[in-house]
Amino acid sequence: MERLGFWGLLMGSVEKSSDSVKSLACSASTKNGDEESTSSKQASPLRSSGSRNTSPLGRVGSRNTSPSRQKVVKTKPRGFEEETVASFGKQVVADVQMEDGIWAMLPEDLLNEILARLPPFMIFRIRSVCKKWNSILQDNSFLKFHSNVSSHGPCLLTFWKNSPQIPQCSVFSLPLKTWYKVPFTFLPPWAFWLVGSSGGLVCFSGLDGLTFRTLVCNPLMQTWRTLPSMHYNQQRQLVMVVDRSEKSFKVIATNDIYGDKSLPTEVYDSKTDKWSLHQIMPAVNLCSSKMAYCDSRLYLETLSPLGLMMYRLDTGQWEHIPAKFPRSLLDGYLVAGTQKRLFLVGRIGLYSTLQSMRIWELDHTKVSWVEISRMPPKYFRALLRLSAERFECFGQDNLICFTSWNQGKGLLYNVDKKIWSWISGCALQSCNSQVCFYEPRFDASVH
Repeated sequence: MERLGFWGLLMGSVEKSSDSVKSLACSASTKNGDEESTSSKQASPLRSSGSRNTSPLGRVGSRNTSPSRQKVVKTKPRGFEEETVASFGKQVVADVQMEDGIWAMLPEDLLNEILARLPPFMIFRIRSVCKKWNSILQDNSFLKFHSNVSSHGPCLLTFWKNSPQIPQCSVFSLPLKTWYKVPFTFLPPWAFWLVGSSGGLVCFSGLDGLTFRTLVCNPLMQTWRTLPSMHYNQQRQLVMVVDRSEKSFKVIATNDIYGDKSLPTEVYDSKTDKWSLHQIMPAVNLCSSKMAYCDSRLYLETLSPLGLMMYRLDTGQWEHIPAKFPRSLLDGYLVAGTQKRLFLVGRIGLYSTLQSMRIWELDHTKVSWVEISRMPPKYFRALLRLSAERFECFGQDNLICFTSWNQGKGLLYNVDKKIWSWISGCALQSCNSQVCFYEPRFDASVH
């Protein structure tokens, strides 16, 4: 007699003859009757073949299904090309082929909710399935569902150009520990570089011939726009911030890229599509070109005056914070955390054998830096083998990432959990790559 698989019977995928059904029913009733009376040793016809019966009818009345006696049996029901693993006492999910007729009639709002809960990069890939799905991803109802779904989690976006100057982009998902290639050929062929990312948008600046340009894009939606020219349109230090509640973004331009010209601070507002002029930053010498934005404030390191310069976005004014830097600080990076937390990351020590990487947090009350962590020596030696080796540091949501392009490694520090760990599977793409944290979102609009 032909043996019937569990899922073949359950799904109705096996055409059963009337004789087979009768035989199964008889064997099941005989087995039940024997167990209730004297536990007869007669085996059902389906057991006589020497293989374990995995059909539902054959298992009626089975006595021992305790976890300690569970067994895993591989069956291959009709209609399935791959083997399905069945585990007694546990719920089994089979790779059942879905019927097109049923899923074709799925209500559109339910389909939008299902798609909104998929990982963003999977949604990005299924845009090519059909025209309908491509249009659904631009539908307002889908974007509404997607905006209510919790964030996918932090990602690392790396951007570089290969020969002949073709932009390339890859995104590493920290939750999924997977690289995703994102096409960037939709951008104009300018000589631009990465500024940063916020709220699902990515900002670039560069030269269109001899003209300085700034553009904002959404890599998932493959949309972009060029911002109007600034009043003092030249290479500037920029930072972008997104306000999801207002569905808008702002770009702040401080001094020029080389730091030798005093230019007014300019702020672009997407709601007005205009740049506004503000106070000139009262600092002569910047300590680093790296900036950090948190709690509606922009921070820069300066040597004259010594400490920090803080720009308040609400008032458009600069303020000086006389926070002295730690002694023997070789290089420092400002990193923005959550809830007004501001971190300083840098190396300490003049000689390679005495160097160490440390993290400080700004005490706003005492206006001083307080050390909160040190990188363990094994991580420091693996990340930076040479005392003069260059590294990058950036952060988001109390996560601080270290990258060393010469070593091609990434190291992550969780400030809240105080845990150091290598970024699993993260092989940085190129020594010329630029990297930043990135939050993939479909509902982030460039307009």
